[in-house]
Formats: sequence, structure tokens, C-alpha cells
Amino acid sequence: MTHVLAIDQGTTSSRAIIFDAAMKIVATAQEEFPQHFPSSGWVEHNPADLWSTTAATCRSAIERAGLGPNDIAAIGITNQRETTLLWDRKTGKPLANAIVWQDRRTSEFCRKLKAEGFEPEVTARTGLLLDPYFSGTKLAWLLDNVEGARKQAEAGELAFGTVDSWLVWNLTGGKVHATDATNAARTMLYDIVKGRWSKTLCDRLGIPMSLLPEVRDCAADYGMARPDLFGRPIPILGIAGDQQAATIGQACFMPGMMKSTYGTGCFALLNTGEKPVMSKNRLLTTIAYQLDGKTTYALEGSIFIAGAVVQWLRDGLKIIREAKETQPLAEAADPEQSVILVPAFTGLGAPYWNADCRGAIYGLTRSSGPAELARAALESVGFQTRDLLEAMRADWADPAGQATLRVDGGMSASDWAMQFLSDIIGAPVDRPQILETTALGAAWLAGMRAGIYPDQDGFAKGWALERTFQPAMAAKDRDARYARWKQAVAATQML
Repeated sequence: MTHVLAIDQGTTSSRAIIFDAAMKIVATAQEEFPQHFPSSGWVEHNPADLWSTTAATCRSAIERAGLGPNDIAAIGITNQRETTLLWDRKTGKPLANAIVWQDRRTSEFCRKLKAEGFEPEVTARTGLLLDPYFSGTKLAWLLDNVEGARKQAEAGELAFGTVDSWLVWNLTGGKVHATDATNAARTMLYDIVKGRWSKTLCDRLGIPMSLLPEVRDCAADYGMARPDLFGRPIPILGIAGDQQAATIGQACFMPGMMKSTYGTGCFALLNTGEKPVMSKNRLLTTIAYQLDGKTTYALEGSIFIAGAVVQWLRDGLKIIREAKETQPLAEAADPEQSVILVPAFTGLGAPYWNADCRGAIYGLTRSSGPAELARAALESVGFQTRDLLEAMRADWADPAGQATLRVDGGMSASDWAMQFLSDIIGAPVDRPQILETTALGAAWLAGMRAGIYPDQDGFAKGWALERTFQPAMAAKDRDARYARWKQAVAATQML
């Protein structure tokens, strides 16, 4: 058994990737699934879609790799975080659609809790801010708005989980209700310092603790996948939320190392070591990973819209048919125009945390067209990343000087976008040979636990660089363009 099956369950698609004994990709399968928008600012997934596309892509990837069930040593899981599910323990049936991390329906509830002075309590225990982004208020909403849910929950008949827990439940046939420390840390219910669910927070949100899954290390025993799924029972040995899995996949194991993943959103994590650093600049303090019972912490900046802005160009404006068309359009844009797009389609994340503002475009002229909008869309990701790095630099003094940013995710494949990123942050940007670092992180956790992959040091030594992007923009131009971005964000928040 020399291969690992990595499940990468994302916001818009489910993927399965087979890694061999050398941690090289041998097969991939992917399926998109529908997004549901029942009301303004609401985003939902059908839980059945999350499970069915995951199971189908796993089978497809194994088949494409030409492997049998006896070739797979372990399964690792990485997943979209904060997305909230509630299901019946006896039947395994969900009580409602999953509420996706992007969903803003609990904005008013969060404002009420803030007005009551509850946010400092939340931050001290969880490292998070009071925002609809996190699972806690989503779960409270389900209990209060799904008929009979609260009564069932109080009777111990229901289970809550983020997507990883939902997949483990289905993979094991309902035998295991568990999550890992990184996903638990994103619920707004988990005390990241004490390493346990917080009764104080659960009580305040009206959440019975019987709903909650058991929390385990990132590399741990999560049970066996049912034999009818893949032909034999296969152990599930690794779980990490997608951004933490990417941090692991980028081998950011030393304090001061930083990575940024460009998927639907953009998420930058800075390893801060064995002690949590509480942000003074509205970043999140979170768990980077937990191995052998030892917790490593990180500062995180979350951007809600990154790759999703390219999806908007494709599906909303219909000015492109494929994401790769954005680069030639951006290259053809009029350099004399300064169009700025603030993609606050579902509010602004770090460091602004404004759930109510919406997207805006500035600087349009009669000659502005698809090329200028495509360039503005790609530039918005670079500007937002600089927002995060400015906050991180204020919270964490890098003793070694200017840190290099390691990037991954779909948008990192764009040379134009990565060069602009390097230009606007004024620092080198390293792109690895394997861009699938999220799946790689999950695979390494499971493979290391199974004994077929190296330890942390060995894995870090094998990290391979594909290209470094060096800043080429003059400092005065960089600062002037960033100043215009900050003006645009300020104006957007006043609308």
C-alpha cells in the first residue's frame, strides 16, 4: 500500500487526488456542484451534493490511477472551513442545507452580541472576531429556525459538524463523529488555548454541547471508510481545514513562515509558533496545526473574494468564458486608466470585517471595457493581500527581516497576477512546483501517520520551488496605487 487518497472538498467543487509514495500526483478527479442563494447575502449547499461528489470523485481518481483498493494506504481530508451542517444521529439525514462560510444571514445577531460587549470574550477564547463567517452563529440560527431542531438537539438526537465531520460521518457509516483542531478552531465555540469546547460560548449561543464532535490531532485515527465504498476498509488518518492544510503543504513549519492561498477566497497564514499571538489589527488568531498533542498557532487574514471575482467576470458579467482569459485581457488593458474594483460581494473580511458593505467599481470612463475590468479584478486580489500583510507586519515583528510569501491555489498559476502581487507588496513571491498544496497537506498528514511519508523535517526538505517573482514596480508607484485602493475601500464602506 504505497498511495494516499486526498479528499479536497471545496466551496464550488469536490476533488480527489491520488499521491504516490514520492508524494507525486498520479490522478485527479473533480466535480462542481450547485450553489444556492435563497436570499440576499445567503449562501447554501445541499449536504447530499457535498457527499455524493466526494464519493464519486474518490472512486474516479482511484480508477484513473489504475489502482485497486489494496493500493491505498490511507485517506486524508481537507475541506472548506466554517460551513455548518446539522443532521440526525439516527438517520444521518441533514435537517437543512449547509450554511456556507460566505453566508451573512447572522449579521444582525452578531451586531447584537457586539453591542452587549460579548466580542472580547469570544476573541480571548477563540482568537476570532464576532462575525457571521464562523460556524457558531450559523449553528444557532439553524437551531432557532429549523422546525423541531432545538427540541431534538436538547434531546441529544442531532449532530453538528463542519464539512470534514460530515464526510467522516458518511465515510464511516455514522460510526465516527469527530473533527480536527484546525476545523474546531474556526467554529467560534472552541477554546484554542485550553484545547476544548467552551461551555461559556456554547451557553451564550444556546448550543447544547451534545451536538459537538470529538476534537483530535490533524494526524490521527478517524475510523475506517466503509468497505462498500472502495472495495475494502481504508483508514482515515489525516484532517485539516483547507487553509491549514495548505500551510502544511507549503511546509511552513517554522515561526515567521507565511503562505497565501488563492481559491474562492484568499487566506494568508503566518506561523507564530507555540504561543498564540492576539492581533491588535483585526486579524484572526488560530491553530495552524496540532500534531502529537502539540498545538502550533498562526495569525490569519481572510479575504472573502479572490478567485470568486474571476467567476463573477465569467458568470455574472459574461465577459470571459474561462478563467485563463483574464491574463491576456489584463495585459491588454489601457495603462492610462485606473479602474479599481472592490469585490465586497459578501462584505469585506480582514482587516475591515464589514459584513454589510457591497462591491463597487471606481474610475470608469467611456473607454473602460472588459480588459480594464479584468485587470482591476486581478489587481483587487493583490491589494487585498497587501492589506493582510500590513496588518501581520504590525502584529508580528519578523526578526529575520522581510519574509517571503509562499503562494498556492488556482489563481497563483497566473504569472500576471503573481507579478502584480510581488509588485504591490514589495516582496518576493515563491510559487512551488506543486500548486495542489492543500491536497498535499492532507495527503502528508495521512501518509505520515500511515508510515509511508517522511516526518516534518523530511517533508520540509522536499519542498520544491517552481518560480520566484521579484518586485519590479517603483516604490512611489506602489505606494500611490495602494493609497488609491485604500481610498476606494473607505468610500465603499460609506455607501
